[in-house]
Amino acid sequence: MRFVSRILIGVAAATAVAIAAPAAASATTPASYEAGWGAYFSTDHDAKAQGHVSVDQKKYKDWYWKTYWVKKRVCWKDADGHKKCKWVTQKVKKHKWEWKYEDVFTVRSKLTNDKWWGRNRCAWEVFKVVTGEGDTYVKRFKNCGESPKHFSFSGTDAAHIYVDVSRGRAWGPTGKHSGWKDVYHAA
Repeated sequence: MRFVSRILIGVAAATAVAIAAPAAASATTPASYEAGWGAYFSTDHDAKAQGHVSVDQKKYKDWYWKTYWVKKRVCWKDADGHKKCKWVTQKVKKHKWEWKYEDVFTVRSKLTNDKWWGRNRCAWEVFKVVTGEGDTYVKRFKNCGESPKHFSFSGTDAAHIYVDVSRGRAWGPTGKHSGWKDVYHAA
């Protein structure tokens, strides 16, 4: 009887672990965000941009050196052969790490050009990315052809991403700006 009760307790414990394991695994999955953005137009409606943004939280090890002060007894023999000792504090460095997280984003876009002839024949989209530290950088894409073009770029730790859709020539946008439209805003 005692043997049978041990088997039943073991089966109950294994069942509880099997049920709790998927719940614990789903609780530790990283946060992610996905959404579509646009369609945004230039002021003359000859350029159109729309797309999709996805943000995933990636886990990585951050390695650093940690300094410890260790009190250690150092001994030596003097000229007469007698043992001498004293306490010394020494600096010891150890290589440590900790888990950190960063948000990795990917912006995909489709840029459509409805007027591919004439003076301002190119459609432009300029993305402005503002990082969590306040730094700003831009990514520019153009479409001077008749068919829509697809673009994408990636980065880390974006607080805001904006897009400006405009018209221009082959070397840069010249006018008909839409103004900065919101693509992604970190919560």
